[in-house]
Amino acid sequence: MKVLLFNGSTRNNGCTYLALDQVAQTLRQAGIETELLQLGGKPVRDCLGCNRCAENGQCVFSEDVVNLWIRKARQADGFVFGSPVYFAHPTGQMLAVMDRLFYAGGDAFTHKPAAAVVTARRAGTTASLDVLTKHFTNAQMPVVSSTYWNMVFGPAPEQAVLDQEGLQTMRNLGRNLAWLLQCIQAGREQGLLPPEAEHRD
Repeated sequence: MKVLLFNGSTRNNGCTYLALDQVAQTLRQAGIETELLQLGGKPVRDCLGCNRCAENGQCVFSEDVVNLWIRKARQADGFVFGSPVYFAHPTGQMLAVMDRLFYAGGDAFTHKPAAAVVTARRAGTTASLDVLTKHFTNAQMPVVSSTYWNMVFGPAPEQAVLDQEGLQTMRNLGRNLAWLLQCIQAGREQGLLPPEAEHRD
């Protein structure tokens, strides 16, 4: 089993990386492979809503990470999307990427468990979690929770590492995600398949 962790921060080793790494370490302890995907500071296009992705299963824009990440997602079993909080909101880059990932490659995510993780200096965390999680609930994905909302506080990694409750929340999130993946795998081995959804004509 494999989990992809998406870092929506422009900083490779900032607070969001710290939070995601706590989840990843816990998953690896449970025998689950992880891969961290870094968005970084490169330009990302927004979704045009052109619907051309419906014809070929990939985004019409090929110069950024979206199509690569869709291909990786098709081979993955679970996901964690992380973002710092900007103006009480996830980063614009992260939302642009997620919009295109789920619009062009929605089949890669359907029925696979996912969690959102946010980091902040102070406020805007619950609003940001709500925004990120809407992508999951629209794609029939089990949403993974923890012992508190999935957030870590600190303006810089050296402060965020002092948020012991936040880091504990990340580790518990990793345990819950590992458990759910194992349950899904056990069900699949017993012939339990995901339900087929009704769709509008």
